[in-house]
Amino acid sequence: IGKIGNDTFGHFARRHLKGVGFNAVTLLVAEDVPTGNALIYVAGNDAENMIAVDPGANMTVTDDEIAGCIPAIGCADVVLVQLENNLSAIEQVVDAAKAAGAFVVLNPAPWQPVEHAFLSKVDLLTPNATEAGLMTGRRVDSLAAAAEAADALHAQGARNVIITLGAKGALLSEQGVKFPIPCFPSHPRDTTGAGDAFNGALAARLACGEPLHSAARFAAAYAAVSVEKQGASSLPDYQEARERLLRAASDYEMA
Repeated sequence: IGKIGNDTFGHFARRHLKGVGFNAVTLLVAEDVPTGNALIYVAGNDAENMIAVDPGANMTVTDDEIAGCIPAIGCADVVLVQLENNLSAIEQVVDAAKAAGAFVVLNPAPWQPVEHAFLSKVDLLTPNATEAGLMTGRRVDSLAAAAEAADALHAQGARNVIITLGAKGALLSEQGVKFPIPCFPSHPRDTTGAGDAFNGALAARLACGEPLHSAARFAAAYAAVSVEKQGASSLPDYQEARERLLRAASDYEMA
């Protein structure tokens, strides 16, 4: 579910989605609010990024618009939500997804305060290190720190947690049981969209029936390939990530 303005950026977004074969049956349009946009700075030395966002139409999703999307939500095995929309709309989507029996993933980006009762509704929480730090009030800069943050998030109501740590990999805490997820080898050009790549790949593999741990490994491999490409929308295909995953497994066995 997304919302664009009836403007140049909105028309571009619609063409882009159609061009990549995305079935945007729930793409909403605001007539009086512009399409959201972002200004992204990418560092030349390490490809890390800084983003300034104007959410625009993203923050104007209405109750009636969500009600119109419920048939589509009811067909989903996995529903992935984030915090780039108004919270009332996100909560409605989560409630509809849970009522339909879907597995709900919340990527809390960009972070905005939510009630612990809301966290308890989702099946999987996927913050990055910065977001996990904001949610728990602690510095998250290592696997050990991520494990402590995950425990704090469980205490807030989160059932399962994956904290992504960039080049340090990720930590999966599946109902309190911890699993480190490796960072796969890559040559970063632009880290913009790496979190989106991780979460999208994760949700896709979960929808295919993969267990959480193996889906997280695939997502990490997919994100590793994604940062080698320029731009937030330049995502790899399945086979590229699969090859990265298999190559890493082969290198591990040879070592």
